[in-house]
Amino acid sequence: MENKYLYRIRTLSFFLFIIVMVNCKKDTEVIKPVVVTPVVIKEATDVNKFVYNGLKDYYLWVDQVPNLIAPKYAVKDSLNAFLNTYTDPNKLFTSMLYKYKSVDKWSFIVDDSKVIENWIQGISETMGFDFMLARIGTSGNVFGFVRYVYKGSPAEKAGLKRGDLFMKVNDQQLTETNYSTLLFNVLTYRLSLASVSTANVISVNGKTVSMTAIQMQENPIQLDTILNVGNLKVGYLVYNGFNADFDLQLNDVFKKFKDTGIDRLVLDLRYNGGGSVQTAKYLASMIYGTATTKVFLKSQYNKGLQEYFVSTDGAASLIENFSDKILKTTTTTADVPINTVNMTKLYVITSDNTASASELLINGLKPYMQVYTVGINTAGKYVGSFTIKDWDEKGVVNPNHKWAMQPIVVKIANSAGVSDYIDGLVPDFSVEEDIANLMPFGDQNETLLKVVLNNIKGLPQSAIVLKSQKLGLNRVFDSQDIRSFSKQMYINQIKRN
Repeated sequence: MENKYLYRIRTLSFFLFIIVMVNCKKDTEVIKPVVVTPVVIKEATDVNKFVYNGLKDYYLWVDQVPNLIAPKYAVKDSLNAFLNTYTDPNKLFTSMLYKYKSVDKWSFIVDDSKVIENWIQGISETMGFDFMLARIGTSGNVFGFVRYVYKGSPAEKAGLKRGDLFMKVNDQQLTETNYSTLLFNVLTYRLSLASVSTANVISVNGKTVSMTAIQMQENPIQLDTILNVGNLKVGYLVYNGFNADFDLQLNDVFKKFKDTGIDRLVLDLRYNGGGSVQTAKYLASMIYGTATTKVFLKSQYNKGLQEYFVSTDGAASLIENFSDKILKTTTTTADVPINTVNMTKLYVITSDNTASASELLINGLKPYMQVYTVGINTAGKYVGSFTIKDWDEKGVVNPNHKWAMQPIVVKIANSAGVSDYIDGLVPDFSVEEDIANLMPFGDQNETLLKVVLNNIKGLPQSAIVLKSQKLGLNRVFDSQDIRSFSKQMYINQIKRN
């Protein structure tokens, strides 16, 4: 009997095993997992990655831009997904600037690095003259005032000079609505000059000048001369841009001042929008002295870049002292000793076009000497940039594109730590340029220079009545505003390593 029951149990167990196995097979088929194909994020373009990484590494206000410090973008796919939402590198760039156009008004990017190289060298396609447009009352008609003419330019060859007025372009009256088209959309034009009558009426005078734009480099040394003021010899320099290509020529000017034995120095920076920080240091040394142990400026970068410079080059790398020589370049074979006039007092003529490296020079010299400024508030730019290209670890530029950027990377203070003059440097003697009566540079009756020379003579400052105020002129346009990357300050190019 036991064997019979044992046989039944074994048989029942076998059938139960079969049933369970069949049911398990059915259950397995029901819950079979679905294979999900992973989403592949497209690799961002080289240009977009260059824009993002360049700003992340170097931008002064990086900590104020959420997308540059977002932890999620440390993940490659997340970063690629973000960068792929931009097809225009320009828009990507400006989207990551801190308070674009209100705080950061100066960072820029170009699709060809040659544009920046030409800007740094002062090369542009131009007629070669700086001007302002104005109107009388509520009239829509405007006219221009020539403020200065580049040396060797088409404008100079055509006979145009500071103080000339013009009303028409190719026989068309300039207006507030057409001046941009008439003056900036053509490479050749004819200006109809104008005069102011004794009744303060401005009208064309029958004279014309014709010009064709050329690509040229502006020499920033507009004028250097010695003025005899009483028994004093006054050096007067009109300097329109801190361009390193003219450092040696600038040094020659100061040799002339030094050999003449000038008693005072007047530096006219009313149209100087800035440029090279190194040139500003050289000029400061030419004016004050070659005191290589004294601090001219202090630099402050974003936290990461600041720590990198200190760790690799020491804290001294954030300081620039006065210099006793102009360092050799690709065009010079040796360092050149700086000629200095060792002034203890400096007069600087300023305007709202006086910016960046010009302001740096004034601010940097103030702890060491008396600096008197005459004019109106300067532009208020105390930050600088350097050129960033798409370098690899070996310093080789990516051959797949030509984009380059010039973002704000550094804040600069003087030896006393003074910076952040966002509203500009306030003049000691507040005087506006008389745009309706622009006398030649160096004329001792020219409005701003006269104020300086009266101070040098010890004369009291009398009230000044401007001809432009009598005419009731309203400013419409300043040619400085459309000059390529005006009011910029840059330091030597830095590469990734």
